[in-house]
Amino acid sequence: MTVEVKIGVQNTARELVIETDESHDAVAKQVADAIESAEGVIVLTDTKGKVTVVPTAKLAYVEIGRSTAGQVGFRS
Repeated sequence: MTVEVKIGVQNTARELVIETDESHDAVAKQVADAIESAEGVIVLTDTKGKVTVVPTAKLAYVEIGRSTAGQVGFRS
């Protein structure tokens, strides 16, 4: 299952949306570790292999959720 990550960047109207095959917990740990480290970058690889690097100094927010792409039908 893919995970959708939305990243808000300061002073930018649009957010970055990345779908990754990493687990929710792995992405959350990577974000937390990047914020705490002196290096201060988040590196995510999407489902197609594209790498996105975001400096933590420019983060407004990070939203980690389950992807809804490809789902069909209704949930009750």
